[in-house]
Amino acid sequence: MFDDPTDPDPVMLRVRIGAEEAHYGGDLVDGARLLRLFDDVVTEIGIRTDSDEGLLSHYTDMTFTSPVRAGDFIEVTDRLTKRTRLRRVVEREARKVISARYECSPTAAEVLGRAVTVCRAVGVVVVPVRKAHTSIPVG
Repeated sequence: MFDDPTDPDPVMLRVRIGAEEAHYGGDLVDGARLLRLFDDVVTEIGIRTDSDEGLLSHYTDMTFTSPVRAGDFIEVTDRLTKRTRLRRVVEREARKVISARYECSPTAAEVLGRAVTVCRAVGVVVVPVRKAHTSIPVG
């Protein structure tokens, strides 16, 4: 989804998933954690494009492709792909860039040679009428 570095203004956030965020056996983290990260990133896009955080309306697509565990480092990237008068369509991708290796030791981790996509989604954000800046082109 985000392999072309010439695409316009993707916004990225990288975080370590803490042990307190494990929700299931095997230190698995629930998908809602990734959605909260997506929301943090799209807030920045809204501020940059419309001087307003906007409000997530809905997802048109979402796929979880790989597990996330406590101790993993996740990089979340959102990119504005379409703009209408009051809606912003955002492609979203979360990738694991460092993987916890508890099987080796309690503090072991590995920098992945190639990031592993853990979730892809497309979200629609709405902007208040008084804040919508339709003159700013996408791309």
